[in-house]
Amino acid sequence: MKRLGGPKLKTPDMKVPPFLSDLYWDLRDRRLLPLVALIVVAIIAVPFLLGGSSGESNAPRSKAVNSLKREISGGSELTVVRAEPGLREYNKRLARLKPTNPFRQRFTNPPNGGAKLNQTTSTTTTTSSTATTTTSGGGSVGNSESTPPSSGNEGGGASPGGSGTPKKPHLTFLTYGINVKITRSGGKDADPKEKPEPSVKHKVLPQTPLPGEKAPVVTYLGPGRKGKKATGKVLMLVSNDVKSVFGETHCVSGDDVCQLLEVEPGFPVTFVYGANEVKYTINVLKIELVVTGHS
Repeated sequence: MKRLGGPKLKTPDMKVPPFLSDLYWDLRDRRLLPLVALIVVAIIAVPFLLGGSSGESNAPRSKAVNSLKREISGGSELTVVRAEPGLREYNKRLARLKPTNPFRQRFTNPPNGGAKLNQTTSTTTTTSSTATTTTSGGGSVGNSESTPPSSGNEGGGASPGGSGTPKKPHLTFLTYGINVKITRSGGKDADPKEKPEPSVKHKVLPQTPLPGEKAPVVTYLGPGRKGKKATGKVLMLVSNDVKSVFGETHCVSGDDVCQLLEVEPGFPVTFVYGANEVKYTINVLKIELVVTGHS
């Protein structure tokens, strides 16, 4: 049927996006369109169903809460009072407390049952302490022994408050001394028929020339040390007039000529001394502590 007269009307060209069309055909081919429709209907219907049931479920819950409150209160209604916190007055808080003197002794009972203060006993206690001093030789040790006055009736029965005289502490000074055997032999002017006789010196202190001041072949300095530990050997300072040394020794100081030797006790060492080339054999027998004095 043709339209008579008037302008021709054109319908708009509406095209579906290719993404939606592809999705539609995929769901149709896989027969998932009914499932998608069911999911959409469920999403729309769930809020309406939940909104209608909430009003009905709140009513029995409120009734149960009201009945529980009535059972707890025994039929009486609960009253809520507004709390107004604040600081309490110190007069009311400290009304029951009484002021006390902090400088007054409050506990008068003895700390131990049946014990008395200043009770005399017959126990004697002796303590000792050791002090160390070092001299230029490196081997001087001071030993101090202190003995406190004894408590009780000891000796002459002197009481703590009596006229007994307490012992005063004193110091004992010690150092390391040696026992040494010296044998003199040889020399240009010596008689070959003469037999050498050794001499023994006891408690030779540090800084002492050996065999003596007229012939200071070596000078005893003290015990040898390696760090803070004693080596058990003896240090000897060698004179410049010594031509050669024979024996088991250890040179501590010196380049061309050894000036400081470390000698082990029990091993003799022979020194050729002076222009006459006299031989002195020195053998350290023992090293021990020697008392040098008291305070």
